[in-house]
Amino acid sequence: MPELPSVCVIGAGSSGIAAAKALHERGIPFDCIEKSDRVGGNWVFGNKNGMSSAYRSLHINTSRERMEYADYPMPKSYPDFPHHTHIAAYFDDYVDHFGLRERIAFETGVERATREGDGTWTIALDTGETRRYDALVVANGHHWNPRWPEPPFPGSFDGTQTHAHHYVDNEPFKGRRVLVVGIGNSAMDIAVESSFVAERTFLSSRRGAHIIPKYLFGRPLDQIGVNRLTGALPWAFRKAIFTSFYRVGVGDMEHYGLPRPDHDLGDAHPTISADFLNRVAHGEIAYRPNVDELQGDRVRFADGSVEQVDTIVWCTGYKVTFPFFDEDLISAPDNDLPLFRRVFHPDVANVFFVGLLQPLGAIMPLAEAQGQWIAAYLRGEYALPAATELRADMERERAKMFKRYVASKRHTMQVDFDNYLYALGRERRAGARRVREHGFRLPVPARVAPAERAAA
Repeated sequence: MPELPSVCVIGAGSSGIAAAKALHERGIPFDCIEKSDRVGGNWVFGNKNGMSSAYRSLHINTSRERMEYADYPMPKSYPDFPHHTHIAAYFDDYVDHFGLRERIAFETGVERATREGDGTWTIALDTGETRRYDALVVANGHHWNPRWPEPPFPGSFDGTQTHAHHYVDNEPFKGRRVLVVGIGNSAMDIAVESSFVAERTFLSSRRGAHIIPKYLFGRPLDQIGVNRLTGALPWAFRKAIFTSFYRVGVGDMEHYGLPRPDHDLGDAHPTISADFLNRVAHGEIAYRPNVDELQGDRVRFADGSVEQVDTIVWCTGYKVTFPFFDEDLISAPDNDLPLFRRVFHPDVANVFFVGLLQPLGAIMPLAEAQGQWIAAYLRGEYALPAATELRADMERERAKMFKRYVASKRHTMQVDFDNYLYALGRERRAGARRVREHGFRLPVPARVAPAERAAA
């Protein structure tokens, strides 16, 4: 085995540590750079790096067994839907169990990642240090740069405005009239919490959504009908079964006073809430259509209704950004960065992305599989398809995604949990066959000497 390339992993959140673990166990030299003082990224409430969107009462909305890493199960003492403190502790334990902590440079940010003429990467850190690596793994997350309404709604607002990213708890909502704008998971949670303390809570959105409960028939819904062969089943077949369950267990949104969704179940990122429908049915949350105009201390909606509002919480999503890259090299305009199976960049052979997807399910097991895939590639055990075949595959996958999902900046990197893992496994086997057919080689050569990884 020739010398393996050195790798810089940007980020020690749930995706970064999974990638680091895969590199570590395969003997690939790497450093992991983390801006905060601990691992866990978005799951660290009050994270020192200011990038976490976690709020005080946050619980996961996918079940414990669907979120855990395959080779490190969560403790059975955890509830089905653990609190963020459980998840953060789990990531800490994971890092210590696999001996990764000493490989992470904490409280260190990447200011610049520059690709040199020979293909190597120069990494400029906010400590003033410069390092060089043969390859780069990007795991900086995509839920930290708030996206406000684009374009802004007409008019002006006299009250308080905030983004869901900055929400901590419902204390500021006491006795106020609160408008939550959005129909995703954060909007559901924040509207529910507001409804317990606010004078009045409204939720406004451009379109309807299928609100999915956490439990159905006494079990976590995301575990019903799931086994190791689930990913081999066509989505249309699974969708028909799930839709039947949903109609029996939940019913039509119109029965709750909510708009009928303009898409089928599963054709948008799932909105999951155990409490929202109850709070609407109890009259504690009032639904309104999309905002039409801000009118000082009031808001007019698309149906012509007007409500007095003190506080607006914009649950309008996030921008996918890479502040350390030159935008001409790598960027995601309108949150869209085409990649081969959400990992490999078609034009930059030695940069890889982990966790840059939006699954119907949890990211963690997918990031784990992606990290293992990258490690196999760097060791020469997996070979990519030919360039024309790779791009054709990307186009097929993108066309399929855009056909299925609602057109929005929220659905530019959507995948189905089980189908993605199944397809990734098949591709890895196909790549191993290509290695046997065409011969072994390291696709990313080791050019950087160990001393250069920490050159001043």
